[in-house]
Amino acid sequence: MMKAIKIKKPGGPEVLKLEDITLRKPVKDEVLIEHVAIGLNYIDTYHRSGLYPLIFPSGLGMEASGIIKEIGPDVSNFSIGDRVAYASVPLGAYSSHRIFKSNSLVKVPNEIDLTLAATLMTKGLTTFYLLHKTYPVSSGETILFHAAAGGVGQIFCQWAKSLGCKVIGTVGSDEKVDLAKKNGCDEVINYSKEDFSKKVMELTDGKGLPVVYDGVGKSTFEKSVKCLKTRGMMISFGNASGALEPVDVPKTLQPKGLFFVRPSMQQYLHTREELDEASKTLFEKISSKKVKVEIFKKYKLDDVKQAHIDLESRKIIGPAVIIP
Repeated sequence: MMKAIKIKKPGGPEVLKLEDITLRKPVKDEVLIEHVAIGLNYIDTYHRSGLYPLIFPSGLGMEASGIIKEIGPDVSNFSIGDRVAYASVPLGAYSSHRIFKSNSLVKVPNEIDLTLAATLMTKGLTTFYLLHKTYPVSSGETILFHAAAGGVGQIFCQWAKSLGCKVIGTVGSDEKVDLAKKNGCDEVINYSKEDFSKKVMELTDGKGLPVVYDGVGKSTFEKSVKCLKTRGMMISFGNASGALEPVDVPKTLQPKGLFFVRPSMQQYLHTREELDEASKTLFEKISSKKVKVEIFKKYKLDDVKQAHIDLESRKIIGPAVIIP
């Protein structure tokens, strides 16, 4: 038997139900993983609430780490006892064990703690494609990242600094300013007190930025566009403040010839080669200590409702994990 969180309809944290489920055997190209830790991500609340529609009943969670306990037929690149992690659909990481496709797994180096690996995958691989693929940054560029004190922000800002960027970060409260600076930001703007678009233009001598990385969404989009220079790129990769309104292209993008992109991890890590490149680069950043990650909080699997309450009330100001 295994324990897993299931949801039968969209809604608030109250729809999260812990159930006992019978484990089946892994079949072709599958492995059985005993989870060590499960990553807690804001996107999990989008799936639970219905913002990103699901077919019910459904599991929840996209990333976890653990030990392979069984392998199915034709699995040649993994063995029993391997330390592995993943960040991929289908949903169902909120569980004590998992039958999972081997082509979506990566091996975790021995020097990387498995609990840490669970929270690295989504946030770290997101950072990889944002900085290296969606808009490949160059040393010396000034960039803007929203929610610089959050889980992705902790990794992204350090990573960007390691590439030679000047990082402007935004936060929503004074208490998060020091954390954003610790994460590597050169400048931090509290957007609850200050117009960040005006401050950005001041910091860039009126030139604007080549790129804005925005995982906040509705509340920051319009002013983010104002921060961009001609032919700049607006990257919207999250909806923490709500989904974007429809974009008026002639009014919003055309005047400065802006690029607008809405990327997701599945588009950039579609092949085995892409996943291997991204995970290798991520683990090298962690092993070299160019990116240092501290787990902010740990929750038990049967306390996942409180975890979601804390997520949505912005009480989690760094990577968090669920321990099954």
